[in-house]
Amino acid sequence: MTAVTHEPLTPAEGLLEIFLALDTPEGFRAELIEGEIVVTPPPDGDHEDCIGLIVGQVHRLSGTDMQFSGNKGLMLKSGGDCPKNHVIPDGTFAPTERRLYRGADSWMPCDGVAMVLEVTSTKPQTDSEAKRRCYARGGIPLYLLIDREASSVTLFSDPEKDDYREHWTRPFGKPLALPGPFSFDLETADFL
Repeated sequence: MTAVTHEPLTPAEGLLEIFLALDTPEGFRAELIEGEIVVTPPPDGDHEDCIGLIVGQVHRLSGTDMQFSGNKGLMLKSGGDCPKNHVIPDGTFAPTERRLYRGADSWMPCDGVAMVLEVTSTKPQTDSEAKRRCYARGGIPLYLLIDREASSVTLFSDPEKDDYREHWTRPFGKPLALPGPFSFDLETADFL
């Protein structure tokens, strides 16, 4: 009988293998963000209401017909020795003509994504810092962050390396201009 030997896994490969084998409870999300496994509970109703308000405006007002996914996992570049980030945005928008979600696996590359959306919940710092860096590294052109604690909405644009070079923040109640391909003013009064 011959022994089968396997090459030892690097720490990054081992972490990725553990992450991909996770069996999270229904409704929970498991993400691999900057070398850390993050598990979040199901969102509350206000969180989902906010997402619905944004999706409705995008579908009614966007200059480009957009597809939306509220549970599509993205594989994004990582920094350092970490495995690829595996992040599930609260919302992902892509031009319908790209048919980006068609035939995609559970985790898809972010090429062609026009904007990601996060609404803060149990771990707001993850949304405002770690996920922002992940999305910038992935080259996602726009990142819309709804910060419920600060009662503000921030649009990040112009990704370069580990961050976005531009950002605009407006308090709830004030409109926020979304550039192309969206090309409309996002109304935020209903977020109050």
